Amino acid sequence: MKVLVAMSGGVDSSVAAAMLRDAGHDVVGVTMRLWGGASDTGCCSVSDTDDARRVASQLGLDHLVFNFADDFERDVVDPYVRAHADLSTPNPCIECNRTIKFARLAERADDLGFDAIATGHHARVTTDGAGRHRLERGADRAKDQSYVLHMLGQAQLARTLFPVGVLTKREVRALATDLGLGTAAKPDSQDVCFITSMEGRETFLTERIATRPARVVDTSGRQLGTVAAMELITIGQRKGLGLPGGQPKRYVVDVDARSAVVVLGDEHDLAGRRLEVDAMSWVDAIPASLVHRVLVQSSAHGTPQPANVEVIDDASVTITFDEPQRRVAPGQSVVLYDVTDTWVLGGGIAGTH
Repeated sequence: MKVLVAMSGGVDSSVAAAMLRDAGHDVVGVTMRLWGGASDTGCCSVSDTDDARRVASQLGLDHLVFNFADDFERDVVDPYVRAHADLSTPNPCIECNRTIKFARLAERADDLGFDAIATGHHARVTTDGAGRHRLERGADRAKDQSYVLHMLGQAQLARTLFPVGVLTKREVRALATDLGLGTAAKPDSQDVCFITSMEGRETFLTERIATRPARVVDTSGRQLGTVAAMELITIGQRKGLGLPGGQPKRYVVDVDARSAVVVLGDEHDLAGRRLEVDAMSWVDAIPASLVHRVLVQSSAHGTPQPANVEVIDDASVTITFDEPQRRVAPGQSVVLYDVTDTWVLGGGIAGTH
């Protein structure tokens, strides 16, 4: 099988390429050039491309570089900026998977005659007795990345490979060491790749959107202070609110754009049982019945929580948790797993509570 492997310059994608080569596939590595600006974190730096090229050479593989910078700017960076302007909390890594890695890259792979694409994600694709594909958690639960892949449907899963999904991270690094790969000890990428550690999120956003100051009040309306930019505030935030130390813990429980007010409360004020989720996508067909028992995960490494989910239509669900949970910020991804916590059912974007 002819496989195009997305090589980010990290250890996981390096080992994925090696595993596919050793399995007898016709493997070509590709690194996507996504961000044209400065980058010193994540997987978009020049050094990451060089690392990927060196690993491909070590493995005897051809290595390509695709320039998707315009697509990345339009489909990932611009929506990230707009979401903050609308007081939402986006997840750009998920949008990159949705629009670039498993859409734009797949289109290019088709154009070049590849049978499949592969990445170094810690997840698994399996097939049930009816021939339907499942997106399952990776073998290493601590590194599982199925949450950020929840948008993959049947057609995409049919031609996508996740070779390292059957390995623990320790096993991945050991295999890379045995192969003598230069990425064997390379740290995992962190943070948003298009925001530098020196610049930070605040500088990045304030150069691109007009920010507005807001009053900070408690749930009774008593003013506690001010913030310079409410577009940088998110539900559940505790730090960076300009409050003096030594006080009881307070969290952002609401941001009112119309009145320019940020409301703080305690953990009880932050908790809720009901969550509306929109822009749903399903790994398989939309569930036939209206109410299902599921486990709900609302962050990349969050603890799945039991809940009932009511299917409103193909794009909207209402979740009712068994126990009150910390509120999910509007804009964040919410992913549904089966009750055994094994495979992804689907996911969407948090809306109102």
